[in-house]
Amino acid sequence: MTDTTLARAQAGDGEAFRELIDPYTSELQAHCYRILGSVQDAEDVLQEALLAAWRSIGRFDGTSPRAWLYRIATNRCLNYLRSESRRPQPSGPRSALPRSAGPVASGEPWWLEPYPEDLLGDMTPGPEARYDARESIALSFVAGLQHLPPQQRAALLLRDVLGFPAAEVAGILGTSQAAVNSALIRARAGLRPDRDPHDVPLPQSPAEAAVVDRFVSAFERFDLDELVALLTDNARLTMPPEPLEHRGSATIAGFLLDSHAGQDLKFLPTRANRQPALVLYLADPSAPIWRANCLVVLTLAGNQIRALTRFGDPGLIARFGFPRTLPRD
Repeated sequence: MTDTTLARAQAGDGEAFRELIDPYTSELQAHCYRILGSVQDAEDVLQEALLAAWRSIGRFDGTSPRAWLYRIATNRCLNYLRSESRRPQPSGPRSALPRSAGPVASGEPWWLEPYPEDLLGDMTPGPEARYDARESIALSFVAGLQHLPPQQRAALLLRDVLGFPAAEVAGILGTSQAAVNSALIRARAGLRPDRDPHDVPLPQSPAEAAVVDRFVSAFERFDLDELVALLTDNARLTMPPEPLEHRGSATIAGFLLDSHAGQDLKFLPTRANRQPALVLYLADPSAPIWRANCLVVLTLAGNQIRALTRFGDPGLIARFGFPRTLPRD
C-alpha cells in the first residue's frame, strides 16, 4: 500500500479501496471461517466487515492495514456469535440411521462446513505462530475451535495461528494484554489436538493419493475387508448436521456399504481444508444420469483413514464446483 492509494481511498475512490484490501481478503475469509465454522457465515460476515472498513476508511491512520482489517473482521465475527450465542438446531428432518449401525452421540458442531481448497490462497503464518498452515485449517481443528468461548477462540487464532504479537492481539480485541494471555491459557487448555501432524501424508503426495485410491477402489467393489483394513481401529464417521456418529472400523465400513448396497456409484476427487475429499455420485435408476449424493472429507493417519466427515447438502457440493447431475456414459 502506498500513501497515494490510501489518500485516494479516503477520498472515495472504490478502486483504490479494493487495491488496499485485495491482498488480505482470502486470509480474512479463512479467519472468519475458523471462528464461525461455516463458509456461508464467513462470507456474509466478511462482506459486512469490508463494508464497515469502507465506511471507516477516513479514520484509518494508515498504520498496518492488515491489523486494521483483522480488527474489524474479528469483531464482526464476535458480534455475530453474540447474536447467535445459542445457535438454533436445524429444523429439517434428520435422516434415519439403522439400529444395527450402532450410532452414538456426536460432539461435532452441526453447522460445520468444509472449506474449498481454491479459496485458501497464501496462508503463511507469522513467526510466533504455533500451528502451520495445513494444521490450522484442518477440519478437526476448526471443529474443535467451535467448542471454545468466542473470545478465547479469537485470541488463540490471532496469536497461535496468525502469529500476531500479544500486544497487537490486545489492540485488535480491544482489551488488555493480560486479558489476552489469560484467554490464551484457557484456549490452549481447552483445544487439545486429536492428531499428530507428523503422521499425516503431505497434501497431494503419492502417499496421500495411494490411501484415497485404496478407499475408492474398496468402496466401488463393496470390499468390506479392505475397507475395515483401511480404517483405523478408532476411526470416526460424522455427518453434520446429524447429531450422531459411527465409531470403529468394522461399524463404519458396514454402515457405508449397507447404505449403498445395490447402487452404482462414482467418486470424483476434490480437496477441502487441505485434506483429500471425494464427491459421491449415485446412478439414477430412472434416467441415464449420475446424481450428486454427498461430499466426504478424509482425515488420514499414515496409510490409513482415521476420520470421515460426510456432508450431504447439495449447496455445499455446488460450492466445490460440482454439478448436481452428470450424464452417465
